[in-house]
Amino acid sequence: MTISSIVWVPKGAAKETPTRFQLSETEYESIQSKIATHIKDIKDEQPAAASTITSTKADSKTTPTAALTEEEAVIKEFDLDNYDNEDDNVDFMGDGEGGDDDDSDDDDGNMSAEDGEEETANDATNMFASVKGLTYHDGDSADPYVTLDDSVNEAEELEEMMVAPSDNLILAARTEDDISHIEVYLYEGEEDNLFVHHDIMLPSFPLCLEWMNYDIEGKGQGKRSFVAVGTFDPEIEIWDLDVIDASYPTLILGGSTNPTEALGTGKKKRRSKKPSDQYHVDAVMCLAWNKMHPSLLASGSADTTIKLWDLSSSTPEVAIRSFTNHKAKVQGLAWNPSQGQVLLSGGYDKQSHIFDTRTPASVLSFKLTADVECLKWDPLHPERFLVSTEDGIVKCFDGRSPKTPVFTIHAHDGAVSALDVSSRVDGLVVTGSTDKATKVWSTKDATAIKCLASRDLQVGKVYSAAFSPDDDMVVGVAGGAGKMMVWNLEGNASVRRVVRGVDDTSDVKRKEFTGVEDDKEGDSEDEMDEDD
Repeated sequence: MTISSIVWVPKGAAKETPTRFQLSETEYESIQSKIATHIKDIKDEQPAAASTITSTKADSKTTPTAALTEEEAVIKEFDLDNYDNEDDNVDFMGDGEGGDDDDSDDDDGNMSAEDGEEETANDATNMFASVKGLTYHDGDSADPYVTLDDSVNEAEELEEMMVAPSDNLILAARTEDDISHIEVYLYEGEEDNLFVHHDIMLPSFPLCLEWMNYDIEGKGQGKRSFVAVGTFDPEIEIWDLDVIDASYPTLILGGSTNPTEALGTGKKKRRSKKPSDQYHVDAVMCLAWNKMHPSLLASGSADTTIKLWDLSSSTPEVAIRSFTNHKAKVQGLAWNPSQGQVLLSGGYDKQSHIFDTRTPASVLSFKLTADVECLKWDPLHPERFLVSTEDGIVKCFDGRSPKTPVFTIHAHDGAVSALDVSSRVDGLVVTGSTDKATKVWSTKDATAIKCLASRDLQVGKVYSAAFSPDDDMVVGVAGGAGKMMVWNLEGNASVRRVVRGVDDTSDVKRKEFTGVEDDKEGDSEDEMDEDD
């Protein structure tokens, strides 16, 4: 099992009382049509397999019957295949006589119409009328043994699903035994309680998640909570987080057809692997929602392209722009926090780029020592960004002087597969690696970078780490072990000494670590202070 990506939902963004999904007749017919088309495509793609199955069945009819197994011999001996076809002549009365009653027949031995109607009317009660100790009640309300009230159960279930304004949601892309889904965790920070609130099934292995506070259905008229999902499939699914048990996403960007030809026609065409300006043709590896222009979503793919989607357009399924700055897979994207048109990208071509999406011809490029794993803008210094690479290095660049990095950290022995920068504490950075370590860094002084803490949180290889948007000292961490952990840095003396200016943690009442399966705190010997 593994958790490949996590993302926080800010407090108050989720609907306090989620609604349950109800499929309308139109949606039901649409899903039926899509399933029928999908099945037809599978049959068309595998004619040889279907022919093989048919010939196999034909051959099996002419194959001589093998010797009976012990089980088959028992079935044949006692004629168990016809067990259910025997006459029902059970002696309910215990007097040695069968269940037939000649009194119910007329003089010719046939049941009269009047008797038939009476027996049909009383069939529910007469079936067990002669069984001792069995009482028939007309409905659950008349049965003294039925004490459950469905309305009360529904009310209790609804209360358990409530999301308080003080609660955070954490979305985790989880795969176990080839079954993928989004686990929606509810984190009660004041009580240090973390549990799975609900989940969303996915059709393919998820690679990235991005939360969006944009009403897709109302075209931005209100605020809603959605999550965009990138998977090994070339489509981007967008799910409504305020709906429980949803069976279909609210919107699919790209789709498995040529969108221009398919829109409004219902016709399905086989997708070409040739890159297109309107949709991806390979796995979607990264997503970035534009907070300053909330209808815009950017996506990066293994097809080496970056796509820009306008969720407010009449055809949001079709990309409005396509960028080809990279020569290999695009692994990371991030919008600049102060200039909403500027996009940062990184890929497996060992390069990172900054460009204005309105004038993409002008690109500022940064050469790296290895393939990009993660990249983030510094929210408190929007001219800077941090990028982590496969060789365990983290670099910080200033867009105004791109030739020389601001600082370089030899952060881990393995690939730095998780990276985040605090939006509330200047210079506070968290990294995670395939070496299974999660580290917290102080980078405020670029000439004296410090590792404040290093822990193995027992999540396996760390694939995702992110600061809470509402608490500058809370970090969510997940990875290859399929476990979700929340690390409260208030309980770490080294971090408190640098961030808060105090060394004592005796007044901290909250736990340092909170998880669903294991709430044990780590040993203090795992903590370390060091200069890089």
